[in-house]
Amino acid sequence: MATSAAVKFYLNGELREIPDRTDLTQMIRLFSLPDKRVAIELNGEVIRRAQWAFTFVVQDDKVEVVHFVGGG
Repeated sequence: MATSAAVKFYLNGELREIPDRTDLTQMIRLFSLPDKRVAIELNGEVIRRAQWAFTFVVQDDKVEVVHFVGGG
């Protein structure tokens, strides 16, 4: 029985693990993060929302998910 490899990466500074070939949209869902009013930075580069489903998290990536909060 073949098992899928796991990928270790950093999410907001914490070491996490996900299945290999997980894209940013899937990552958001796996960790139950909100997908509205957020930006994702991958290794220092902001990734456009339209590219989330085509951008895969790989070993040792550094992902920052930033939530925008309105207020006054």
